[in-house]
Amino acid sequence: MNASSFAAAAPEICLAVAICLILLVEVFAGERRRGLTPTLTLLALAVAAGLTVQYGQVTQRTVLFDRMYVADELGFTLKLAAFLFVAVALLYSRSYLENRSILRGEYYVLALTALLGIFVLVSANNLLTVYLGVELLALSLYAMVAFDRDSGIAAESAMKYFVLGAIASGALLYGMSLIYGLTGTMDLGEIAARLQAPFSPGVILGLTFIVVAVAFKLGAVPFHMWLPDVYEGAPTSVTLFIGTAPKIAYFALTLRLLAQSLAGTESQWSQMLAVLAVMTLIVGNVVAIVQTNLKRMLAYSTIANVGFIVLGFVAGIPDGYAAALYYTLVYVLVALGSFGVILLSSAKGFEADQLEDYKGLYRRDPLLALVMMVLMFSTAGVPPLVGFWAKLRIFQALWETNHLWLVVIAAAMSVVGAYYYLRVIKLMYFDEPASHLPPARAAAGVRLALGVNAMAVLLLGLLPGPLLDLCARLIH
Repeated sequence: MNASSFAAAAPEICLAVAICLILLVEVFAGERRRGLTPTLTLLALAVAAGLTVQYGQVTQRTVLFDRMYVADELGFTLKLAAFLFVAVALLYSRSYLENRSILRGEYYVLALTALLGIFVLVSANNLLTVYLGVELLALSLYAMVAFDRDSGIAAESAMKYFVLGAIASGALLYGMSLIYGLTGTMDLGEIAARLQAPFSPGVILGLTFIVVAVAFKLGAVPFHMWLPDVYEGAPTSVTLFIGTAPKIAYFALTLRLLAQSLAGTESQWSQMLAVLAVMTLIVGNVVAIVQTNLKRMLAYSTIANVGFIVLGFVAGIPDGYAAALYYTLVYVLVALGSFGVILLSSAKGFEADQLEDYKGLYRRDPLLALVMMVLMFSTAGVPPLVGFWAKLRIFQALWETNHLWLVVIAAAMSVVGAYYYLRVIKLMYFDEPASHLPPARAAAGVRLALGVNAMAVLLLGLLPGPLLDLCARLIH
């Protein structure tokens, strides 16, 4: 075990140290100084990201810690992205937590623990490390959903999430145990080398259980039942967190498990994913139309977008995986802003989670309305915003692999999806505002961050090349 091994694991080490320090600070000073923990958390994320850039960068793929951990350019980039997204999510959340008197240090410790789970998952090179990352992330998220102890609906959502999540974890563990039993190794690279066609029924069964678990984590139909209830029932700051950074981890889970370690069985799992993707696109887009709660509508929008990410894997080629990575990063950026607008629109005793709460938002708060309009257009796939390029790359990958029927279904569902995104814009700009709505108040710094978020969506749409090239380089 040399120094370079520890340098490659700089993100995890920094984060583990930060979690311990912030926990100690919260115990000894948290009651007296409520604002200390949030500030320290953002500072810790900035320092950890800086140390990761300084020491954690790798020029070539390296396997460390008894082949349990892989350090590569993909992992490095995804970790930096996760640092950024979690920092922005926590920045947006602070005033919301203060207004509801739930600004407690445990929230930030749980968020950092979830981030550590994301990092473990992103760098997993062994079935044990994969499972460790999945559970570390999942257990942190269950606790975050139930964080508002006075809310009965949050506790109910957390219970549903926990029970269904436990079933998914069991499915993942069973699938992994079958693959391990039939190959005799837990090393992801070794599994890929030892799986030879024709495959035994045991391999296909193990693969099926793994696909079920991956589909649950992503929120693909028919394993999506937890997602709308959790999005609606959890505090909005937690919904923002669940809907963003963990998506990076679940992309990594799908890539490491299916596209890399089970690459030989691609013809089997791509058929399973194709069926899941079609159901996910149809259910996500159609059910979103009838929603009156904005958080629930965005939950079904998330399901629909997961359908596109899964389509990238259905293509079964590096270009498809690169398109799925690009779509994941773009979706997280847009979701961050969308839920950020809900957080900033809310006030003490007012959740701002109903669609009718956004009537005439343009007159009450032009900045929030403008940001939401940009984000809704992007999610709908309107050029020149970045969401358009994300969908186009998925279509190209499917076209290259002759999945023309999937292109037709995905394009049709994009048109259906455009309806409910445009409805939000219509409410904000063309409807009369309700008289009972409180004015949105937020710190100038947070509003600036939200403006930058929307600007990034626009600029990445006008200049899509650099991010597209980066995603292609990371996968190939």
